[in-house]
Amino acid sequence: MKVSSSEFIKSAVKPDGFPDLEFPEIAFVGRSNVGKSSLINKLLNRRALAKTSSTPGKTRLINFFFINKKIIFVDLPGYGYAKVSKTERNQWGKMMETYFSHSNKLKAVVCLQDIRRDQSESDRKMIDILNHYNIPVIMVLTKSDKFSRNQRIKRIKEIERDLPDLGVTPIPFSVPSGLGLDELWNTITDAIGCNE
Repeated sequence: MKVSSSEFIKSAVKPDGFPDLEFPEIAFVGRSNVGKSSLINKLLNRRALAKTSSTPGKTRLINFFFINKKIIFVDLPGYGYAKVSKTERNQWGKMMETYFSHSNKLKAVVCLQDIRRDQSESDRKMIDILNHYNIPVIMVLTKSDKFSRNQRIKRIKEIERDLPDLGVTPIPFSVPSGLGLDELWNTITDAIGCNE
């Protein structure tokens, strides 16, 4: 998809703060420091629309972005960051689950996992929550440029064995090289029923 416009709408914590716009939503989740904000910026061909940081746990609110006047991207807080208090981690979890249970415009969630890492308990828990709410999952494996093509194929098969059957193949993705960019956009537009 050619991105002609992308703008930050607002940040929110509770349903009464979510934007009241009748457009399909695609949300993004992943462990802290998995490259979520960088991936969103790459998709939108922007440098810093979604704030990136070398410090994990930077995203602490639910951030909404309006894309091409027809899609809303939802950047959710990263999970699994050990240096955040248990209370704060629980608050983030409740905030995300509230969003999943209240958004009737959510069409799919892009789940990010570092291709070099095995799936964590937090990753599995997130997929269980999404399955519970019958939300389609788009699995993306970030930092895929760290492996050769053959290594990537082998690693994707290993990761697939650990995943529940999502009905989709994980998409290898690289911000520096653009690997997976078109495939991810195609998957997103299919999820929202947009053929552009």
